[in-house]
Amino acid sequence: MTKKKSGFWTFIFSLLPGAAEMYMGFMKMGVSLMGLFFGLFIIGGFFGQSIFVLADIVVWFYAFFHAHNLRAMDDEEFYALEDDYLFHLDGSGKEFWNKMTVSRYRKLAAVVLILIGISILWNNLLDLIWYIIPDFMQDFVSVLSYRLPQTVLGIAIIVAGVWMIRGKKRELLDEKEEEEDGRETDDTNA
Repeated sequence: MTKKKSGFWTFIFSLLPGAAEMYMGFMKMGVSLMGLFFGLFIIGGFFGQSIFVLADIVVWFYAFFHAHNLRAMDDEEFYALEDDYLFHLDGSGKEFWNKMTVSRYRKLAAVVLILIGISILWNNLLDLIWYIIPDFMQDFVSVLSYRLPQTVLGIAIIVAGVWMIRGKKRELLDEKEEEEDGRETDDTNA
């Protein structure tokens, strides 16, 4: 049975993701958060990608407030809370791993993985090209290497915005057609 712990030590341990949960006796939750935090940190360092550091910031804030929300629970809620992993990779979390959820996010995950792969290739090839090109072209390649990813991201954001607007417009048109069909049916019945 877990017991509520000191608020001071909870705060101190909450500065390291997962440590406060472990301090309060929720080892599985703590290991999940700590593993995710350090896993993202290691992957980001290994591949040299700052996007993982941004994801780590989100994990840190989640873990910080998760620990303080656990500490602020009523005694009944706190003692009733079961220690469980946050991620069920073994398939036991069937509500998360059902076909509908996986198919819904499969394209998004694929796009994210492709973009991360392109970014890694871009950085590695750019380092290789840097040594091959003549000195007078290095400034051009430097500016290109800095601006091209930003330009591609800007274009992707614009395309995503247009896609979202078109999707919303289609929804509104479909709703309008359904309303008109409903009115025509009412007029013929009257």
